[in-house]
Amino acid sequence: MRFTNTNPLLLALTAATAVNAHTLFTNFFVDNVPQGDGTCVRMSNNIQEATYPIRPIGAVTSEDMACGVNGKNGVSRVCGANAGSKLTFEFRDWPDATQPGSIDISHKGPCSVYMKKVDNAITDPAVGDGWFKIFEQDYDSAAGKWCTEKLIPNNGHLSVNIPKDLAPGYYLVRPELLALHQADKSPADPQFYVACAQVFVTSSGKAAPKDTVSIPGYVHMTDPAMTFNIWQTPMKLPFPQFGPPTYTGSSAKRTLDVRTSQTKQTLGLKPANCIIENNNWCGFPLPSSSDEGSCWASSSNCWDQAKTCYNSAGPTGSKNCHNWEDYCTSVNNACKSGNFHGPPSPDKYLPAKPALLTNSGVTGESQGSSSGSSSDSSSGSSTGSTTSAAVVSSPKPSSPKGKGGVKGGSVDTCGSNGGLTCATGLCCSSHGYCGTNNDYCGSGCQSAFGECHSSYKTKRSHKQHHVGHPHVRR
Repeated sequence: MRFTNTNPLLLALTAATAVNAHTLFTNFFVDNVPQGDGTCVRMSNNIQEATYPIRPIGAVTSEDMACGVNGKNGVSRVCGANAGSKLTFEFRDWPDATQPGSIDISHKGPCSVYMKKVDNAITDPAVGDGWFKIFEQDYDSAAGKWCTEKLIPNNGHLSVNIPKDLAPGYYLVRPELLALHQADKSPADPQFYVACAQVFVTSSGKAAPKDTVSIPGYVHMTDPAMTFNIWQTPMKLPFPQFGPPTYTGSSAKRTLDVRTSQTKQTLGLKPANCIIENNNWCGFPLPSSSDEGSCWASSSNCWDQAKTCYNSAGPTGSKNCHNWEDYCTSVNNACKSGNFHGPPSPDKYLPAKPALLTNSGVTGESQGSSSGSSSDSSSGSSTGSTTSAAVVSSPKPSSPKGKGGVKGGSVDTCGSNGGLTCATGLCCSSHGYCGTNNDYCGSGCQSAFGECHSSYKTKRSHKQHHVGHPHVRR
């Protein structure tokens, strides 16, 4: 048995982690229970650029604003939740979690969460009217942090409760990060990071918010928020809001006839005989065998499933495909050794059950309270919960000077993010931005493109994966 890299998608997976990362919504939890990497999540199918913001610059009218690149296409699974359940979204700058991190410290800005009721969470294209906001948090003056900064010490976790009075049915849930570190440029470059979860909400409620918007269409480049200067001292707070008001239990709403609503999930359920999952793929029991022919048929079935697993693996990687591959190898070896009665049990090759979430991260109430969902108009301080982490002072990335000539990229980027060198005295962070504190000068600092703390003079290397699809050899 051997693997060969012949599939273009698999080759892309091999190089997926060799690109400069921004951030990506990769997975989520329902009441602290993990749903699995990529499971029920619409995300980019452009693996090498999956962590990029919506492009081109200023493309707030792009259909990608709804659920991201490839976001019009649903996935096969829909995850269940109850009205009032806590949803926790995880953002990573390395989607397959081969290295830690959620978003670069320079990418400061607000967070929001939107929902849209749909008839079919798998086939609905997401684009258009019907979106309503259930969470919003921008700059917290008390903590001295933007919402995106709070994600960093909380493992990229953003939590919000589903409104308790929503009518049951299928929904798309869209967490949104807006990084404003280049919004003051010309042209302005507000960076949106979005993807969508497919969810079925079980509820006794009947409400549907009236204040819905179209995505794209809910924001325009002429809105003050799109050019807000986070580097100005002092900042001109409060942050200018955009989009609809945040829905709470007391917000404007209409009553739906639940007799005509979908009250029980029938689409996107996890198959009962699913042994192992990767992204939205399931591995199923192999046909039994009792002689050489049926043994090799069982082995072939296993490898066919492994190929499907690898081909369907997205930005979050193929970790459990490797587990299934090991199982297939054991089946193959049994056939080769003459042990035709099987197949062997897959139990020893199954991954450990994911742990429950213990840190909910940045949170906000969406039902019956304005906490975390609006900003204090007098101070510019969000009223949502804050983390206990120390406030990090992060200066504006300085314009780096070219080393040996300008190699391309933005004048505010460095190293692997444009090939430029920071100005004297500044450090080049692992993500390619210039600054002076430990987030820039510490672990992952690129010493070839700026200063680094003496204990961290290493250039970040990128771990690659061996990915291939199998060919059965007897």
